[in-house]
Amino acid sequence: MPEQGCHCDLRRRFLRRLLLAVPACAVLPAPAGTGTGEQRRLQFVNTHTGEQLDATYFEDGAYLPARMGLFDWVLRDHRSNEVFPIDKQLFDLLHELAASAGVVPRYQIISGYRSPATNAMLVATTDGVSSQSLHMQGKAIDVRLAGVPTVALRDLALAKEAGGVGYYPVSDFVHLDIGRVRQWSG
Repeated sequence: MPEQGCHCDLRRRFLRRLLLAVPACAVLPAPAGTGTGEQRRLQFVNTHTGEQLDATYFEDGAYLPARMGLFDWVLRDHRSNEVFPIDKQLFDLLHELAASAGVVPRYQIISGYRSPATNAMLVATTDGVSSQSLHMQGKAIDVRLAGVPTVALRDLALAKEAGGVGYYPVSDFVHLDIGRVRQWSG
């Protein structure tokens, strides 16, 4: 029981820090003549925790660190509550795939970051889990995209040639990573 209290305190401190930082980012004006006006926004629903996030992570030519931290939190290892920085390229890939599909980037998250301990447990108990999974490096994510069949999401990802694409039709999700280009079905 004491460990649960520790996780709650850690979570509260983490969220308090992020929430204090987000409004500051939101109200500071951009220096005159800078930025492109481009905005990248993602919406996430974590299927294990029920947490939702709808936020801009990139604006006027820059990534927003405080917002990135919010995404990292929602994509944490839900078994251990460990948070790890998710690679920005992965967020950009998700944004590009939704744009290619012509839909709002609203993703159901099956798996984001996995701690080494969680990954080792999954390797021992689940077929097809890599002992060197890019989930442990914040470079992989398992998702569904609202309004897009997973087979179509797979095809869009394969066309991008931006990394690995795993298709899991029985579980109805697509694995995306920013490692070397490859594909498989599970």
